[in-house]
Amino acid sequence: MTIAKGLGGGYQPVGALLLSTKIYDAFRNGSGLFQHGHTYLGHPVAAAAADKVVEIMTRPGLMENVNAMGQRLQDGLTAALGDHPNVGDIRGRGLFRGIELVADRASKEPLDPKLKTHAKIKKEAMARGLMSYPMGGTIDGIRGDHILLAPPYIITAEEVDLIVERISGAIRAVVG
Repeated sequence: MTIAKGLGGGYQPVGALLLSTKIYDAFRNGSGLFQHGHTYLGHPVAAAAADKVVEIMTRPGLMENVNAMGQRLQDGLTAALGDHPNVGDIRGRGLFRGIELVADRASKEPLDPKLKTHAKIKKEAMARGLMSYPMGGTIDGIRGDHILLAPPYIITAEEVDLIVERISGAIRAVVG
């Protein structure tokens, strides 16, 4: 499995390859060689950033907070937007949540892509002090709007509630 992005915690670009023991042993007991490399292979600053990220991620209580606050986020979004006529689905895992935006809740008919609803919601959310990840064209490259939320793992209950308030307010301001 390849991993990157979050491994550097936003401080340093870095990537890594994770291997099962079975695959590792195939390399070790075979040629003993995994030939690859790029200009910044083994970059010490990237390695230090990744090492610190792994240390922080394994601290006691961090994943428990992710799970608890992720459930709070899901519950809050469901309470605020679960019956909204333009919200087709709210789903995710941990603190990563997606809100599907639709023209019709029952049929899940997507919004007209010319409206650029996702971009309007992003702008409205930013005006309220909330960064989100909007996207359009996620059904077929043209149709389909959604908003992603990915707050930090150290988020508090009060901050989760603020996210729910701000994103639900932004969605209502754009689509009613």
